[in-house]
Amino acid sequence: MPAAEVSVSVDLVHRLLDDQHPDLADLPIEVLANGWDNLVCRLGEEFLVRLPRRALAAELVAHEQRWLPELAGRLPLPVPAPLRVGRPTAEYPWAWSVVPFFPGRIAARSEPEDPLSAAAALGGFLDALHVPAPSQAPVNSFRGIPLAGRAEGVLTGLAHVDLADRATALQIWEAAAAARAWDGPPVWLHGDLHPANILVDRGRISAVIDFGDITSGDPAADLSAAWMMFTAEQRAALRQAYGRADDATWERARGWALALSLVFLSHSADNPLMRGIGERAFRSVVVSTAR
Repeated sequence: MPAAEVSVSVDLVHRLLDDQHPDLADLPIEVLANGWDNLVCRLGEEFLVRLPRRALAAELVAHEQRWLPELAGRLPLPVPAPLRVGRPTAEYPWAWSVVPFFPGRIAARSEPEDPLSAAAALGGFLDALHVPAPSQAPVNSFRGIPLAGRAEGVLTGLAHVDLADRATALQIWEAAAAARAWDGPPVWLHGDLHPANILVDRGRISAVIDFGDITSGDPAADLSAAWMMFTAEQRAALRQAYGRADDATWERARGWALALSLVFLSHSADNPLMRGIGERAFRSVVVSTAR
């Protein structure tokens, strides 16, 4: 995990709140995660505080602050649009956010009770999200791009998978790369949609979180989540609810699922959760058909 570029702590959160949002400063603060990009703290019963710990992450928080309030109102599932925005100080150099706390557990740890309904719910969410994005939308060099831009990483990753699966995976990749490219307008994308960024509460998908990689481009990038969570029958339910994934888009989505599974497998030596997501996605891809 990358080292923090600034010191982040509960004490820092308290001082920032006391200075900028004093009406929240007396609420109890509890660290939930101190991850690659952010310190995330529970703040009372209703809020979370997200403080970037690296300059790169500060950019991502700024994207959430700018765009999520505009998108949240038309999405059928809750998303963490910031409720309060914190400003940089002499002590802390970046903007930070107070966002709503959503109950539930991540789908990687708590699968939906009715996967068919969950798949349809996620498909409906993506249908609502994937509308043409404005030219000012954040640009991401790795997400939502033509699959050719992921080829080097895929070929490198395939060298490390079991030999029995390598030929099949390569054929799937070549079919996806040969599919007709996205020729529509760039649409809004979550950008990092996987089971650790989807919440499940009371057996149902209840929220989609962590929009730091929000960008625009080919919707197939987000649709790859279908292979990370669902069986073939359930993927069909997602595709039906989504309503506008033609065969080429679905083929590219499977290619994205393969590419991302190899990333998770290659970079999760210290993260068994993400490795598990990668293993499930890779297995789903290599045993699936293009439909």
